[in-house]
Amino acid sequence: MTSQYKFYVLILLLVTTMLHAEPRLIVVVCVDGLNEKALSELRGFWQQGGLRTMEDEAHKASVNFPHLVYGGCETLATIMSGTTPDCHGISADYFFDRKERKVCSIFADETEKGIGSNNHVSPRSLISPTATDIFRMSHSERSKIYAVGINMENTLLLAGHAANACAWLEPQDLSWATTGYYSEGLPAAADEMNIKGRITELAAQQWTPRMDVKTYMHPTDIEKKKSFSYIQNSVLRQSPAANTLVIELALNLQKQAQLGTDPQADMLLLELTVNSPSATSDLLETAEQEDMYIRLNQDLGWLMEQLTKRIGKDNYRLIVFGKPVLGSGFNSFEKARLQTNFFNTERAAALCNTYLMAIYGHERWVDGGYGNSIYLNKTLIEQKKMRLSDIQQQVSSFLLEFEGTQSAFAATDLPLLQGNGDEAKLRCTLNKRTAGDIVFTTQPMWVIGENKKNLIDRVTDIDPVVPLMLWTTELGIDIDKQMSAEQVMKVIYK
Repeated sequence: MTSQYKFYVLILLLVTTMLHAEPRLIVVVCVDGLNEKALSELRGFWQQGGLRTMEDEAHKASVNFPHLVYGGCETLATIMSGTTPDCHGISADYFFDRKERKVCSIFADETEKGIGSNNHVSPRSLISPTATDIFRMSHSERSKIYAVGINMENTLLLAGHAANACAWLEPQDLSWATTGYYSEGLPAAADEMNIKGRITELAAQQWTPRMDVKTYMHPTDIEKKKSFSYIQNSVLRQSPAANTLVIELALNLQKQAQLGTDPQADMLLLELTVNSPSATSDLLETAEQEDMYIRLNQDLGWLMEQLTKRIGKDNYRLIVFGKPVLGSGFNSFEKARLQTNFFNTERAAALCNTYLMAIYGHERWVDGGYGNSIYLNKTLIEQKKMRLSDIQQQVSSFLLEFEGTQSAFAATDLPLLQGNGDEAKLRCTLNKRTAGDIVFTTQPMWVIGENKKNLIDRVTDIDPVVPLMLWTTELGIDIDKQMSAEQVMKVIYK
């Protein structure tokens, strides 16, 4: 029995043995960019609200990740599945499609039509069960699961394979959208908000500081001279309106579907954000970031207040955790006079192709490059009756000559990597479906991307950590102060 299989057996046992103490509604909230330092700094700013209640009353822990963190949806996939990208299949938001020879969404699925969206997507690329899937397997079909989010990728991960329905914000159309993959399609509550124009209404409102900008701790020099101001439709997914809309739809869904009102347990999963438009880091650097936290505190408080009124404080459990988006950012390195360098994988792939052409002739030997991978033209190599391993070795050796590379090797050697360094993290990061034929790591202070505005690796932190808070009235609940992401899924059922 593999350790992964043992892990899922353990989760199922936890679900089965603790159903008698399970609340009627489990609410899971992922907050993009939420970090412990910001929570600590802002604690004195809110006298009441959701984050204040969580800080005062919730069980708290810090969560880390055993794989490379790029700032995409890979960390949320790890938390929701309880395993790492090499097993759950989501290494980043995008991957290099060998057949099409282009970069595609990791959730691209031409078999599923979008509803209110041009995106053809589904969660099928997620190849491990998630918390929602295990919840569905352990409960009656009458149990309901809904996910509401800001971004398509995160919403699909929250919904998993087994949700009744999900909805995410389409900023261009200012509407809720979903995929035909889920049995209920677009929830009726979301469709009603679209018809009434609620998103358009909130997006048209101006976002300005809730308080005098001088009272914030981190106003920039520009904000001191002229406080920030946005019409929210231009920055919808990074504005307070996004959080408000998610909370409103969540409460409408709870009312419409009567979540948590009968003996059958239900799940409600939400994506919120504190990632503001001009943020360069998950740390507090601007007044607008502080304002996002202050308004999130109020929105989360409104959610808790309404759920308490509707189904009772004892009948729901709330789990809130962060997701790294920008990490500590480039500014923190610049303050220490550390220079950040950029590794362009596409350019490296082109140079590798030129190198192979000089040896074997003018052919397209390399299909492309993305992330930590170089993708060879396997079809051509087979046609030429050449050994793939020989080409992999040559390209690996050539990559080591590049400025910025730390190590390079054939993808088939990934399972052999041991230890706790970047190579071992890479082993946990790449899934065989999306990994290239040659994989590499970069040296310290090197990030993957063309420049600061065009990055794959947005999180420069070596070991990013996010907070997790569990709020419940149940007795006998406790969680470890330091947790791996694999342990978080247990908390949902603990």
